[in-house]
Amino acid sequence: MKVSYFPGCTLKNKAIDLDNYARLSAEALGITLEEIENWQCCGGVFTTSKDEVATKLSSVRALKAAQDKAQPLVTVCSACHNVIKQTNSAMQNDGEFASKVNRYMADDQYYGGTRVYHYLEMLRDLVGFENIKAKVVNPLTGKKIGAYYGCLLLRPNTVMQMDDPENPSIIEDFIRAIGAEPVVYPYRNECCGGYIAMESPEFAKKKSKAVVNSAAKAGCDCIVTACPLCKYNLVKNTSDVPVIYFTELLAQALGVKEDTNE
Repeated sequence: MKVSYFPGCTLKNKAIDLDNYARLSAEALGITLEEIENWQCCGGVFTTSKDEVATKLSSVRALKAAQDKAQPLVTVCSACHNVIKQTNSAMQNDGEFASKVNRYMADDQYYGGTRVYHYLEMLRDLVGFENIKAKVVNPLTGKKIGAYYGCLLLRPNTVMQMDDPENPSIIEDFIRAIGAEPVVYPYRNECCGGYIAMESPEFAKKKSKAVVNSAAKAGCDCIVTACPLCKYNLVKNTSDVPVIYFTELLAQALGVKEDTNE
């Protein structure tokens, strides 16, 4: 199966290994990630201002490129996923916004026809966690792993519709599929402070420490996240519990991690 792939800026710069893990793992599971040609930054955040169009055009063009190939669009970064999925919803449900956008798009009109998946949703809905479990060659048996969802993966739930925003299970189900034991801890849905790190680094550090301390008290051997910014912020501000990106754990379990530096 082939899907259109939007890696995002971070996975092309500071987190290249995480992109490699995603590609190798997908291939091992029978899915080819076809990177969208000439993609641009998603904008980083979804601006709710009604008259803000320019920052959303790159997301619309990525969505249109996937539609032209009759493929779903897959993202790995939860921030990119949030922006692209919210933009897609606006194109589907806000006629005034869609009209403004399509005036920029000229003859390349788009009205929300692409299905957007986060990589985790792809694993759950297109591959199936049971099928992943059957492909695991290095089960992470004995590992107690805490899922960290953060802010952007699940909210706003009316648009993201990925999981229960208060009591999600998708990452815990992923952890079970790769042979480890998920640990549920109180701060798994709390903000890490990533978006205020420049304005108030001390407050961001406080937020990150609260997350990691919560995981440590629950007995987590490590924390797994699906947001590069969350990973960066948690690692920068704490050292009590290792923080690992989910594609790295997947690659390890599938036996393809060692190939990423070839």
